[in-house]
Amino acid sequence: MFITLNFVFTYQQVIPFLRGNAWEQPPPDLASYLYKNRIVYLGMSLVPSVTELMMAEFLYLQYEDADKPIYLYINSTGTTKANVPSSRLIKISITFNSTQGGEKLGYETEAFAIYDVMSYVKPPIFTLCVGNAWGEAALLLAAGSKGNRAALPSSTIMIKQPIARFQGQATDVELARKEIKNVKAELVALYSKHIGKSPEQIEEDIRRPKYFSPSEAVEYGIIDKVLYNERGREDRSVVSDLKKAQLI
Repeated sequence: MFITLNFVFTYQQVIPFLRGNAWEQPPPDLASYLYKNRIVYLGMSLVPSVTELMMAEFLYLQYEDADKPIYLYINSTGTTKANVPSSRLIKISITFNSTQGGEKLGYETEAFAIYDVMSYVKPPIFTLCVGNAWGEAALLLAAGSKGNRAALPSSTIMIKQPIARFQGQATDVELARKEIKNVKAELVALYSKHIGKSPEQIEEDIRRPKYFSPSEAVEYGIIDKVLYNERGREDRSVVSDLKKAQLI
């Protein structure tokens, strides 16, 4: 009797690379690098899988060290998928007249769940907008530790009211209408708490999507500062000197 044994070996190929005069192993994967530096990256719309991952990351980083800050980098359109227009004028037209920011992908409760965990964990959370922070993503940006909420110079920030989708029987529509009113009230209360505006002012401002440049977001209270690197500061200084000399 013959017995055939089949072995399956699973391995990960690691290719060394030459740096200087020595062969070295490649750097770790990006996810490990972000974990090592306590960075939570929100780089897409808020859907359940993203919410679950972010909540797990916050809790893990708190378990690892309850005193060191956690850095939340945000480039997200919130619970909607942004329209891709051919010009900003078309973008504004589509946004205002259709779904206030694009196709709806998730529910506002995704942002509320992340917000609650951010409030629950002990480490301070430093937030940084690195692209877009729209809708519920702007709430997470504003919910960072005071004095440590920032945006890069080319970022766009936008606040808006929840998007409703009503269908079904009349009673179902009525229940959904009441729920969206409750969600809006909660969103307004949280915006007011972290931005420092009255609920009445917030409610008036989000009647239509309200966009901010980083400097406008500082003035409004969503963030505390705009981050520039030293090269950017030098470039602005040169431009200022050229303008004073009337050369540009």
